[in-house]
Amino acid sequence: MTGADHPGAWPKGGVGQALPHDSGHLHVTGGALYTDDIPEPRGLLHVAIGVSAKPHARLARVDLEPVREAPGVVAVLTADDIPGSNNFGPVLADDPIFAADEVQYVGQSMFAVAAQTVDQARRAARLARIDYTPLPAILDPEEALRQQSFVLPSASIRRGDSKAALRKAAHRLQGRLRLGGQDQFYLEGQIAMAVPQEDGDMLVYSSTQHPGEVQHKVAHALGKQAKDVVVECRRMGGAFGGKESQPALFACIAALVAQLTGRAAKLRLDRDDDMIVTGKRHDFVIRYDVGFDAVGRIEGIEFEYAARCGMSADLSGAVNDRTMFHCDNAYYLDNVTIVSHRCKTHTVSNTAFRGFGGPQGMFAIEYVIDEIARYLHVDPLDVRKTNFYGIGERNVTPYQQTVEDNILHDIVARLEADAEYAQRRDAINAFNAAGTLHKRGIALTPVKFGISFTATHLNQAGALLHVYTNGTVHLNHGGTEMGQGLFTKVAQVVAGELQIDIERIKITASDTSKVPNASATAASSGSDLNGKAAQAAARTIKDRLREFAAGHFEIAPEAVAFRRNEVQIGATRSIPFTELVNLAFFARVSLSATGFYRTPKIHYDRKTFSGRPFYYYAYGAAVAEVLIDTLTGEYRVLRVDILHDCGQSLNPAIDLGQVEGGFIQGMGWLTAEELWWNEQGELKTHAPSTYKIPVSSDVPIDFRVQLLESAANREETVYRSKAVGEPPLMLALSVFHALKDAVASVEDHALSPHLDAPATPEAVLNAIDALRARSAAKPERHTG
Repeated sequence: MTGADHPGAWPKGGVGQALPHDSGHLHVTGGALYTDDIPEPRGLLHVAIGVSAKPHARLARVDLEPVREAPGVVAVLTADDIPGSNNFGPVLADDPIFAADEVQYVGQSMFAVAAQTVDQARRAARLARIDYTPLPAILDPEEALRQQSFVLPSASIRRGDSKAALRKAAHRLQGRLRLGGQDQFYLEGQIAMAVPQEDGDMLVYSSTQHPGEVQHKVAHALGKQAKDVVVECRRMGGAFGGKESQPALFACIAALVAQLTGRAAKLRLDRDDDMIVTGKRHDFVIRYDVGFDAVGRIEGIEFEYAARCGMSADLSGAVNDRTMFHCDNAYYLDNVTIVSHRCKTHTVSNTAFRGFGGPQGMFAIEYVIDEIARYLHVDPLDVRKTNFYGIGERNVTPYQQTVEDNILHDIVARLEADAEYAQRRDAINAFNAAGTLHKRGIALTPVKFGISFTATHLNQAGALLHVYTNGTVHLNHGGTEMGQGLFTKVAQVVAGELQIDIERIKITASDTSKVPNASATAASSGSDLNGKAAQAAARTIKDRLREFAAGHFEIAPEAVAFRRNEVQIGATRSIPFTELVNLAFFARVSLSATGFYRTPKIHYDRKTFSGRPFYYYAYGAAVAEVLIDTLTGEYRVLRVDILHDCGQSLNPAIDLGQVEGGFIQGMGWLTAEELWWNEQGELKTHAPSTYKIPVSSDVPIDFRVQLLESAANREETVYRSKAVGEPPLMLALSVFHALKDAVASVEDHALSPHLDAPATPEAVLNAIDALRARSAAKPERHTG
C-alpha cells in the first residue's frame, strides 16, 4: 500500500465494516434466486430416483416396465444408460450413480425416471418391481470393527511411549463413548438442473459447495471432457458440508437425463428422500485410556476412534484425519497414541459436515478432561488450564506442528472473569445443595481449531475481476455462497483495495467457465483463499492504473494514491476513480485481471502424519449454564458467554452471526439431533417430525457473544483476519459438559455420570437414573 491506500481510509463498505449480507434484502423478500427458482426452460423434465429398500442385497430382478408405463413418464435410466463412468465418488471410484448388481444401503440410487411433472416422476419411481437376495448387513461401527470391515485402512499417530506412561501414572481411567452423527438439514434441499447446449455441451445449475467437482463428475458420467460442461451456482440455501461431495450424484443424474432426451431436466429431492439418500456427520464409538498425576496433568493417553463411514469412502479419509488432528484440542499430550478406524457399514456414506471431523476429536478429549476432574474432585476448568498448550514450551502437537500463535490463556482468563465463572459456580453449588428437583450445571470449554485443507494441494484459489469504463466492477471467484457471507466479505476486500464504494461491485455466480479448478468452499478457508485471490486481482488492476497515471500525469508512481472513490495525483490534485479508468481505457490499458493465491508455509506428510497441515489456529471459549429437571430429563440453557477469535474481522456483523449460528448448530448436534436406524437398516428419523433441530426457543435465554478485539492474525492472511465458519460449532461442548455437571450434582458430585451424545432429555434422565442406581448399589469413588 502507498499513500492513502490503508484501512483508515476505507470507502463505504470496505474491510472491517459491519455490513449486512449482500443478499439479505433478497432473502427476506423472496427475491433471492436459488436453483429451483431459475426460470424453467421449455420442455423441462422432472426427475425422481428409485432407491433401494434393503441395506445389503443382490438385485435378483429389476422390472421397470410399470415405471415406464406410468402416466407422464418420458424416460427411465439405469446403469446401462450411462455412456461414461458410473461413479460420483470424490476420492475413490466406489460410489455408483446407479447400483447395477448389488445395493449397499437403504436409499441407494438404482434408477431414475423422468416425467412431465414432479408428482408423476415420484409416483412412477415407486412402481418398480425389485426382487432382492439379502446379504449380511453391518449396521453399526462396532460390528464393523469386529468384522474388520473398513472403507479405508486404519491410521495411527504416536508420540512418546503411551503404554509406559500409562503404567507409571499415579491415576488411570478408561472409558467408552458413543457420539452421534448429525444431518446437515439445509433449508434448500439437494437440487440440480441440467440444460443441453449446442454441440453436445451441458450447462448444469447445481446447489453445490464444489462446482469444479460437479463439473468433472458430470463430464465423466456423460463420456465428455471438462471443457464440455459448465456448472453454475449463485447461492445455496445452506450447505454445512452436505453439498461438498453429495451434489455430484444429482447433477450427474439430471445431466444424463438431459443428454439422453435432449431436454432440460431437473432433479429436486423432498426432505424425507434427502435425509435418507445423503450422508451426514460421522458418528463414532470412542475408547480412551488416560494416565494423569495428582493435579490432573495428562502423562499418557490412548484414543481409539471407530467412525461409521457408510458403504463407501466418500470424504471419510480426510474427515477422520482431521479427527486425529483435533483430539488434542487445546491440550498438550506428551505420550499419546491415536488410532482411527474408518468402518464400512451398510448405511449411507457419511460425508463432510461443519468441522469436518474436528468436533468429534475434540469431544473425546474434553470428555476425558472432565472425567479426570471428577475423579480428583476438582473444578474441570482447573484441569483444563493445567493441560493447556504452553507458550514457548509444551507447544508441539502430536502431528509435530508447533503452536506459535497460542492466545488460549488470554481468552480463557478474560472470559472466566467477564462471565463471573467462579462466582456463578459457587451460586450453582448453593442452589443444588438446596435439594430441589431442578439442578444447575456450568462448564467452560476452549477451542483450538486448525485452518487449512489437510490435503495441501486444495489450498489454492482464483478470482476474475473486470473494471468497466463507468468505474463499476464485476467480481467472480471460485468460492461459493451458502448464506455464510463469503461473497460480501470478498467484495469488501475488493472495495478496500480499489478504494471504491461496495455498491459499485457486482457479485456474480460461481461459474466453472470463469474460474477453473476451484477447491470446495470448505475447511473454513473461503475468505482466506478467495479473499486473497480477489485481492491479488484488484492489486494487479490498481498497479496498472497507478503506472498509467504516473506516466500520464508525469509524476512518480508513489505519488498516486487511491482513496474513497478518488485517485490522488500528487499533493494537490485528485480525480474521480471513474475518470482515471476512462483515461486508461482510451490508452488501451487492460482493465481485467485474474488473481491467484496459494496458502504459504503449509506442508504435510500423510505417511507419517507429521508436518504443518494448518496455516494457523482459530481460538475461542464458551461458558454455558443449564437447568435440568431431574424427574423428566428436560432442560434449558440459561446463559451462554462466548469470546471468539476472528483476527481482524473483515465484517463483524457477519462474523458474529457465524459464531452465534455455529454455536447453536453445535448445541443441536450434542443435545437434540438424534439419528436412529432400525434393525432393517432404515433411517427412521428422516423429517422434522422425528428429527429435532434447534429452534428459536432453544436459543439460550441469556446469550452473550463477543469477538476478541485487537487480535490480528499473526500470519499474513487477508487483512489479518481469521476463519470463522467452523470453529464456533465446537464451543457448544460447553453445553454438553454443563449438562453433565448438572447430572453429577444429583449425587453431590460423588460419582461421574456416563452421558453419551446427543444428550437428549431421555439420555439425561437415563444418566440420572443410572447414577442413582450406582450410588445406591455400593460406594464408589469414580467410574469413567
